[in-house]
Amino acid sequence: MLSIYLEENPNEAKAIVDKVVLAAQARIAARKAREQVQRKNVMTGAGLPGKLADCSDRDPEKCELFLVEGDSAGGTAKQGRDKNFQAILPLRGKILNVEKAMPHRVLDSEEIKNIYSALGVTIGTSEDSKALNLEKLRYHKIIIMADADVDGRHIATLIMTFFFRYMRPIIEKGYLYIAMPPLYLVKKGNVGKYAWTEEERIALVNEMGKGSESGLKVQRYKGLGEMNDDQLWETTMDPNGRTVKQVSIENASEADRIFSMLMGDEVGPRREFIEAHATYANIDA
Repeated sequence: MLSIYLEENPNEAKAIVDKVVLAAQARIAARKAREQVQRKNVMTGAGLPGKLADCSDRDPEKCELFLVEGDSAGGTAKQGRDKNFQAILPLRGKILNVEKAMPHRVLDSEEIKNIYSALGVTIGTSEDSKALNLEKLRYHKIIIMADADVDGRHIATLIMTFFFRYMRPIIEKGYLYIAMPPLYLVKKGNVGKYAWTEEERIALVNEMGKGSESGLKVQRYKGLGEMNDDQLWETTMDPNGRTVKQVSIENASEADRIFSMLMGDEVGPRREFIEAHATYANIDA
């Protein structure tokens, strides 16, 4: 019956064949991309990405890797870090949305290959491009450091999506974190205090200026690159003073659903979610 159907419906038959051929090509491309990632990783030191500013300590339990949005912020972070245990890997722009991409496209992305190489992890030898070997993981604290604005949050979400889909064991072991850089600096004379939200800024203005910005200098950080290296260290990188959020998975199936909804192809459910939960979002008609 299938043979008869395909003979009588050549257009549908061609569509099926094209889909089979595409799937076969994708499998071959994924295998080649996976082998390429493996080759870069087995060389360890020689295979590290050129943009990585590594730390001197080699104990993974003591070492931190900051995944930083952009070369400008990456340069500031490199100047402000503690070179003993903090490494910096700048990422160019927004990384690939892995929720919409086929595995071979993901593993072919230069930024994603750099993350694999910097971490020192390897992909399993099976056809599963998500089978991860953490034996040679070089950092036990991986910190996403993006701007404290909508774009920065989108970049952080793209990176989290990649880790959830391709490096979930890192999240499950508690190694993934999100840095919390401030949005504002409120200064009065030589005294400066940081604010992480609009509400905190208003509270500082009330506290330091008695409700008026007159006599105060309020600086809005449009990006991490606008901060001095000592400010970035003090607010976002110093383990003794910073705030970081640990990424965890409380409900794997619910997390899977949320990532699919927020980062996938279907617009309707995502729009409903944004309208219900995003307080400051403006959605085009």
